[in-house]
Amino acid sequence: MDSPDAVPSHASVALGALAELVRDALAAASAHRVVIGITGSPGAGKSTLADALVARLNETDGAGLAVHLPMDGFHLANATLDRLGRRDRKGAMDTFDGWGFAALLARVRSETDHVVYAPGFDRRIDEPVAAEIAIEPDARIVVVEGNYLLVDEEPWRQVDELVDEAWFVEATEEDRLRRLVARHTEFGRTPEAARAWAVEVDGANARVIEPTVARADVVVSGATWDVAVSG
Repeated sequence: MDSPDAVPSHASVALGALAELVRDALAAASAHRVVIGITGSPGAGKSTLADALVARLNETDGAGLAVHLPMDGFHLANATLDRLGRRDRKGAMDTFDGWGFAALLARVRSETDHVVYAPGFDRRIDEPVAAEIAIEPDARIVVVEGNYLLVDEEPWRQVDELVDEAWFVEATEEDRLRRLVARHTEFGRTPEAARAWAVEVDGANARVIEPTVARADVVVSGATWDVAVSG
């Protein structure tokens, strides 16, 4: 999940345009729940955008209409990562339960007559939290956000069929590193360790994620929230 960052100076206008794209998708879907996927490299601003978009939709279109569903709840537990020898690169594709994530998205789309519970993630303890997020039956829009939504490998390639639109948030490496170092220091790393993790671990993940922009329906600037490419 991305660290909180300054909201773009003309956020209201840009966010309004993005909310309108979601409304268009909802109108086209008519009978089913709409799932909007927001992806991008670590530190691009995905979580900040997803939070703001859901808040705007709930404010303007009705409370409870939209829900933010981060992929972070599908991090493998630290004990599992230790057993697998992967904790030193936590955040890489194989440190998530991708199959469980895809299965949950399928449930989100099809199970609309009861609450669907999803795991969250607590950065204070650096662990997933079971059933923290409740997707109520009357929630018509789910904004799902995470790093690997457009990766063309199993099980991640299944996500393409489980979202109505996939958006890619672009940011400069400078902006991403600034956000990542701030995030890692906030949660306990020294500035030196935070930068090393941002460059080496997050950087390796970004090299996997960046090429997936070619599969996105919409490209959004992480700095301004303007739509750079649509269609």
